[in-house]
Amino acid sequence: MFNLSDSLRYYLYPFPTDMRKSFYTLSGIVTDLMKQDIRSGDAFIFINRHLTSMKVLHMESGGLVIYHLKLEQGSFRLPSFEEDDSVYITNWQNLMLMIQGIDPSTCTRRKRWK
Repeated sequence: MFNLSDSLRYYLYPFPTDMRKSFYTLSGIVTDLMKQDIRSGDAFIFINRHLTSMKVLHMESGGLVIYHLKLEQGSFRLPSFEEDDSVYITNWQNLMLMIQGIDPSTCTRRKRWK
């Protein structure tokens, strides 16, 4: 329970989302607009219009879980993507950089074995 890690796939919804939405309306966005299966165990990321609040929807063994982060100050920096994309695939490392407020374009990635 409460398990987000680098073994999951992360999908970022590239349009502003109303943060009043909860389990069923967010899972409706996942199935209808993102064309993904909520039961796959993947994590789905939603950001508000002001880039100050983030929700991550994830199906775990007990049911749906929402992680909600509201920034005290500053805003999230979203990756660049095409306007017509209905989903942006990212990874755990980029999610952590986004949460920590680190700009990945100014960082250098060292080669690692996977």
